[in-house]
Amino acid sequence: MESLTPNIFVREINKTIDYYQQLGFSVSARVPENGVPVWVMMNCGDVNIMFQTFQSVEGTLPVVSRVDGGSLLLYIKMKGTRVFYNRIKDHVDILSGLEKTFYGATEFSIRDLNNYMLTFAEDE
Repeated sequence: MESLTPNIFVREINKTIDYYQQLGFSVSARVPENGVPVWVMMNCGDVNIMFQTFQSVEGTLPVVSRVDGGSLLLYIKMKGTRVFYNRIKDHVDILSGLEKTFYGATEFSIRDLNNYMLTFAEDE
């Protein structure tokens, strides 16, 4: 195994792209290349996330839940967590503020516009 890249299903892909661009991500691939995409890959540093519309899998993957959000948390290790937190805190839904954990990480958690949870963490 070499890597893991989540493919997250969303209802409004353009709003998702805009949201993740605020977090510092950029689009590295999209399908189709022109027009409204049904799938995009976004990255920030070495972190990659794919987003795909629920509509694009309609009738093909019945196991995919048609509900926003999920029972998962994306744990993103990074450098500069405090600066990043201060830059985005007024623009996102903060679930837990910046704190030092018992395992030594400084981290905070947000809920994105699709109800997915992201934790940004740094070993200080």
